[in-house]
Amino acid sequence: MTDFPRYRGRRLRRTEPLRRLVRETRLTPDRLILPLFVVPGEGVREPVGSMPGVERVSVDELVKDGGEARVLGLGGVILFGIPETKDAEGSGAWIDDGIVQRGLRALRAEVPELLLLSDVCLCEYTEHGHCGLLDAGGEVENDPTLELLARTAVSHARAGADIVAPSDMMDGRVGAIRQALDAGGFDHLPILSYAAKYASAFYGPFRDAADSTPSHGDRRGYQMDPANALEALREVEADLLEGADMVMVKPALAYLDIIRRVREMVDVPVAAYHVSGEFASIMAAAERGWLDGPRAMTEALTSIHRAGADLILTYWAREFARNI
Repeated sequence: MTDFPRYRGRRLRRTEPLRRLVRETRLTPDRLILPLFVVPGEGVREPVGSMPGVERVSVDELVKDGGEARVLGLGGVILFGIPETKDAEGSGAWIDDGIVQRGLRALRAEVPELLLLSDVCLCEYTEHGHCGLLDAGGEVENDPTLELLARTAVSHARAGADIVAPSDMMDGRVGAIRQALDAGGFDHLPILSYAAKYASAFYGPFRDAADSTPSHGDRRGYQMDPANALEALREVEADLLEGADMVMVKPALAYLDIIRRVREMVDVPVAAYHVSGEFASIMAAAERGWLDGPRAMTEALTSIHRAGADLILTYWAREFARNI
């Protein structure tokens, strides 16, 4: 019997060219989607204190950011809007002159090659900060909210969105949006569903940026319990049956196991959102010298891609593309 030499993995790790040659997971800028926050006004660049390097920008500045995203070869951008005023119905989400609609039109005109995604939800536009209409007792009403979400998606499609991404977690919203898009002549437009969106503690900085903290209660009644995994698979399956073309897991780093299970279950593209708290945690540690920020962020994004995410929404997209 022949005695084989023991495995020597270090032979393939000795130099960077060797490591690059045998690298299994290759993350590239075109896999990354950059979230952008658009606000009223002109010449506005307002830093978000809890998210170093992230700004809320007016439409004219948004066009500049979109142009940079295209030059860097990013997969696209996703827009979140902060309206002039808010009301009980979140009408700023679905009026044709809403802030996201203005941003989409400007980007479509000035950066036509850039892929445009739009977040479809009401939380940034309602005076109470919840993702749907409220009943007299302050509880979110599922079915009455569906019509407004569908109206929002169609409005975004008319403004130039390439993909609409419902993030509200109302039951049945993908089917309602699919029907409305098809009836409005947008049967070609894909839906990226936030299918497994957890009620996470990692959303805090985003709520600062989007001014969307609920005025009462929380979102645990409609976002998922962080302890559940099988429920995520049921949510994904339901959204696909309703017509979703892609599905998303949110957050990402604390839910790598969910990303892997979803990837193994479905044959459609899987996205993951590297959310604000995950981003801000690394940035804060880097600012204090506790971590090498670029290395830590790249490692985090690589782990999300390795777990099975085809697309990653991340605030680090531009920096990754610049440093790769």
